[in-house]
Amino acid sequence: MTVSSMTGFARTDGAAEGFGWTWELRSVNGKGLDVRVRLNGGFERLEAKVRDAVSKRFKRGNIGVTLNVVRASDSGSYAVNRELLAELIAIAEEFDNTSSLSAGTIADLMNVRGVLEAIEPQEDEATRDARDDAVLSSLADAIDQMAAHRAEEGEKLDAMLRGHVDNIEATVTRAENCAAARGDAIRERLKRQVEELLDAGKFEPERLHQEAALLATKADIREEIDRLKAHISAARDMLTKGGSIGRKLDFLCQEFNREANTLCSKANDIELTNCGMELKVIIDQLREQVQNVE
Repeated sequence: MTVSSMTGFARTDGAAEGFGWTWELRSVNGKGLDVRVRLNGGFERLEAKVRDAVSKRFKRGNIGVTLNVVRASDSGSYAVNRELLAELIAIAEEFDNTSSLSAGTIADLMNVRGVLEAIEPQEDEATRDARDDAVLSSLADAIDQMAAHRAEEGEKLDAMLRGHVDNIEATVTRAENCAAARGDAIRERLKRQVEELLDAGKFEPERLHQEAALLATKADIREEIDRLKAHISAARDMLTKGGSIGRKLDFLCQEFNREANTLCSKANDIELTNCGMELKVIIDQLREQVQNVE
């Protein structure tokens, strides 16, 4: 499976039994799956099937589904409302005799709403079911198109996400190699500080060594480095497996950010601080792109 974006578009056309139709599908980012369906031309009965078909293919995204239906001009007949037409003619003749304005022609009166009425052709259930099947088949094609579009966008996202993960790894490696992050450097610095305080005679030696041990533990970033490396490995595994991984990646970004914050709080020199700040920037960039992942 590959990484899929939540952004996509599809359009398909079809025709059968005197009807023509167009499906349009649009998808944008969303926290969950929100399907909005607009059907016209008397096809509202298909809404449940449309929602079911979309929900089976997509897990996240705000998806709009629109069906526009046009009936062929020769697919039905018309009836004249003679009673209304006669009334309009009588009114027209009355005004024609009392006014200098033209009363118009029969063709003009035919354009009045209600004079010319379309007669819907009678059809049996088998004909309607066959047309419904054709419309739904066209929807399936549109869903396939949008899935392909989302997958295409997902390939671009995958490359960007992997690039951000690579940058995180490089920054973590720099932090790990900082002189101030090495255990021997931490011990040497604390030893020097303890000796200076002992020479000043301000603290009890035993209590001072306890505090020094506590400070040494707080200054050690090896646990944060190890967890960051584990998160990097987890992110790459998710991207390799693909599928609906957007929520998992978003949670992983939160874990990345937590370790970066801890790293910054433990930083005791400018080089390590810079690594922590750069890490937070890259994680924000990663999380921004993750919001597009299904």
